[in-house]
Amino acid sequence: MDFLVLFVFYLTLVLISGVMICVCSKTGYLKGPVRRGTQIFSYIIPECLQRAMLRLHHYLFHTQNRTFILLHLTLQGMVYAEYTWEIFGYCQQLEFSLYYLLLPYLLLIVNLVFFTLSSVTNPGTVTKANELLLLPVYEFDEVLFPKNMRCSTCGLRKPARSKHCAVCNRCVHRFDHHCVWMNNCIGAWNARYFLIYLLTLTASAVTMAVVSAVFLVRLVVVSGLYQETYVDDLGHLQVMDTIFLIQYLYLTFPRIVFMLGFVMMLSLLLGGYLCFVLYLTATNQTTNEWYRGHQGCCPHVARPPSAHPQVYQNIHSHGLWSNLREIFLPAAVHYGGKKK
Repeated sequence: MDFLVLFVFYLTLVLISGVMICVCSKTGYLKGPVRRGTQIFSYIIPECLQRAMLRLHHYLFHTQNRTFILLHLTLQGMVYAEYTWEIFGYCQQLEFSLYYLLLPYLLLIVNLVFFTLSSVTNPGTVTKANELLLLPVYEFDEVLFPKNMRCSTCGLRKPARSKHCAVCNRCVHRFDHHCVWMNNCIGAWNARYFLIYLLTLTASAVTMAVVSAVFLVRLVVVSGLYQETYVDDLGHLQVMDTIFLIQYLYLTFPRIVFMLGFVMMLSLLLGGYLCFVLYLTATNQTTNEWYRGHQGCCPHVARPPSAHPQVYQNIHSHGLWSNLREIFLPAAVHYGGKKK
């Protein structure tokens, strides 16, 4: 039954991946040879399903909705329920330290607090009331952020490092990115909450992975499984090897082994993204600036045809401590508040 469930899961995953590739191809996210290769999926997947997935893609990623917030909380609840139901009780029997076992719950509480703050805090909406106050906060580099530019959507003068979010339909001061998991933009006034949220989320995944791995290792040591022998398909007596031991643990504790694999993969993904965010924080860059700077794009700047293309340089980094202070004590934060 477990193998049937896994087969159905992976088959569904492949189908969804194929449909999403078609969606990305139609919406312009994939270009060149990759986009041409996706035409194969267009012939396989029915047109009605592609249209439905296009509408779903637009709803999920281009409109404000709480779908990913509910998905986030559901996944987090399922992982912690599995940890409580399976690992916590077994670890108590093996006399694990209670403080060690309660650490994921402490991280969960802190994580949920900063998840909520990241979601409901005004990221730094530029309005007519604070437009003049935000204009002198950052220097214009005349490459990514030229002076005297107005937002083509809301008509406001654009402070340096700001950007109009098409999903939220507002200009955001020190815009980083729009996070679907928060249903909110990450900007000047909630970047510090998002950073702590990401830190605690990564730490909780790593802690669960460590606790689960230590439990399985201690179980093997206490039971002496690594000293056991087994008879292979040819009838020969074999010493317990690593592969057979993992298979035995999976058959005995399938949910724990599956959860260990899941949180390990999650730890790698979150850890990689956390390192990227820490790099941006230490160098006083936003995701928007990093992406546009590496693309070499200088939009909305009229230059003579003979003019040499200007190269983006980060002019906002003033040392590690100053950059951290800017994140945790942003300028004009008294204009922040709850998201409207």
